[in-house]
Amino acid sequence: MRALALSVSLIASACAALHGPAARAQDADTLRRNEAAAADMFDRVKGNAAMLRAFLLPMPKGADLHNHLGGTPSAEDYLDLAADAGFCVADDLAITPDPCPAEDKIARIAADEPFEYARLVDHISTRGWQNGIGADQVSGHTQFFISFDRYRAMQGIAEWPLLMVAMQTAAGDHIRYLELMHNPAPMMPLVLAADEGALSEADLPALLASERAAMAGVTDRISATLDEQEAQVRAALGCEGPAPEPACGLAVHYLASSFRALPPRQMFRSLYLSFALADADPRYVGVNIVMPEDWPVALRDYDLHMAMFRLLAAQFPDVNITMHAGELSFGQVPTADMKDHIAKAVEAGADRIGHGVDIAHEDDAFATLRRMAQDDVAVEINLTSNDVILGVTGGDHPIALYRAFGVPVTLSTDDQGILRTDLTHEYQRAASEHGLSYRDLKQISRAGLEYGFLPGASLWADPRTTTAVAPCAATFEADDCAAFLQANEKAWVQAMLERDFQRFEAAMTDVPELNR
Repeated sequence: MRALALSVSLIASACAALHGPAARAQDADTLRRNEAAAADMFDRVKGNAAMLRAFLLPMPKGADLHNHLGGTPSAEDYLDLAADAGFCVADDLAITPDPCPAEDKIARIAADEPFEYARLVDHISTRGWQNGIGADQVSGHTQFFISFDRYRAMQGIAEWPLLMVAMQTAAGDHIRYLELMHNPAPMMPLVLAADEGALSEADLPALLASERAAMAGVTDRISATLDEQEAQVRAALGCEGPAPEPACGLAVHYLASSFRALPPRQMFRSLYLSFALADADPRYVGVNIVMPEDWPVALRDYDLHMAMFRLLAAQFPDVNITMHAGELSFGQVPTADMKDHIAKAVEAGADRIGHGVDIAHEDDAFATLRRMAQDDVAVEINLTSNDVILGVTGGDHPIALYRAFGVPVTLSTDDQGILRTDLTHEYQRAASEHGLSYRDLKQISRAGLEYGFLPGASLWADPRTTTAVAPCAATFEADDCAAFLQANEKAWVQAMLERDFQRFEAAMTDVPELNR
C-alpha cells in the first residue's frame, strides 16, 4: 500500500477529529448563526486589506489544484538549498556549482552581503519586477519564465525538500488538499532522449506502439523515486512521531506533466509517460500539459497535442485530465491564436481548464462556457499569475464571466514562490478586486475538493446546494456515514473541511474587536 501512505495517515489522524468530543456536530441553527456572523464580519473588514488578510488566513481552503512544485518554494528556499550544497554566484548573478572562490559562495553572500542577496532573490523571482525593478526592461512573462531557467543550474539538488516546503506552505495556509504538478527526476532525461523528428497525427498510433515497448517498466522506477521522496519528507516532518507537523495531515496527490514547447515526439513521450504513470500509481491522479502556451512550437502544434490527448485518453480511460489552456492575453499573440484553445481542450477531454484567461476572445465563447457548466468542467483561476505573467487583472479578467455561466470556479496559486503569493492572497484578490462574498469564497473552497481528482465518491449528492449523500445526510457521526467516509478519500477530506468551517465560523463569533 506504498502509494497510499500520505492518504492513509490523513484518514487515521482525521478519525479522532471527526468523532472526538471536541468535534460533536453543532445544531443546525447554531451553524447558520455562526456562518452569518462570519459573513457579517467579512463584510465589515472587506474594505481594509490588513483586516481582510487577518480574516482570510485562518479561513479553511479546500484545495490548491494548480500548483507547480518547481515554482512553489521561494527563491530563498532554493538559495538555502543551494548554499548548503556549496553553490556559487557569478558577477552576472548566475548560480553556478562549486568550485569557486570563497567570497562567491551563496552562503557567504547571504551572511555578509544582504543587498547583494536581495538582488539575487529579485533575479530568480518576480519580487523585484512586481515592485518596479526592471519592469521597464522585461515583461512579467519574461521575468517569470526566465526564473525557471535561472534555477536550472541547481539541478541535482534533492527534490524532497521542495516537496516538504510545498506541504508546509499549504498547511500554513489552512489548505486541506494539495494537487501538485510533480515529475520526479527520472522522467525528464527519458523525455529528452526521444527523437526530435517531425510528427503528424497519422503517425500517432504507430508511435504509441513503439513508446509502449520502449518505456515498459519505466513507471516503476519513477514511482520508486517518489517513494524515497515521500519517506524523506515524512521523516523530516515527524509524521510517525509524537509531535507531527501540521503538514502531516495534508492530503497530497500528484499530476504528471507533459511539455508543449518540446519537439512533438518528445512531447508525445512526456504525455505517454504521464498517462502511464497516472494509470499505474494511485498517488498520481491525473495529467496536465505545461510550458508557455504562446511559444511558437506550442502554438504550431496545438491541434497535434489535442490529438495526442484524445488518443491516450482512449488508451487510459480512467486517467483524469486537466490542461493549461487559454493562458493568453490580448496583444500578447495574434488574435487568430486566441480563437479556440479552450474549446479544443474541452473537446479533447479536459476535466478541468487551467487559467482559461482568453475565453472572452474565443469564437463561440458562450457555447464553450455553457458546455463547461453542463459538463462540470471546472476552471482553475490564478489571479496573481494572470496579473504578473499576462497583465490581465480587474475587469479584464474572466472570473466573473465564468461565474455568470455557472462554470465551477476554483482558486489556486500556480507558482506561488516565484510569484510571491499564497492562496490566502488569491482569496483576498477575489474579494477585493472581483467582489466575491464570504459565501462565494466558501463555495470556492468546497469546489476545490469537489473538482479535485481525489479518489472516491463525493460527500455531496448536490455540490451546489451542499446536500450530503444519504449515509451522511443526518450527521457525519452516523455509523453508515463513518463507513462511507473511510471508503472514500474525497468524501473524508470534504467532511474534514466542513469541520474546519464549523470551528472557523465559531471562532469568528469571538472576535469582539471586529464584531462591533
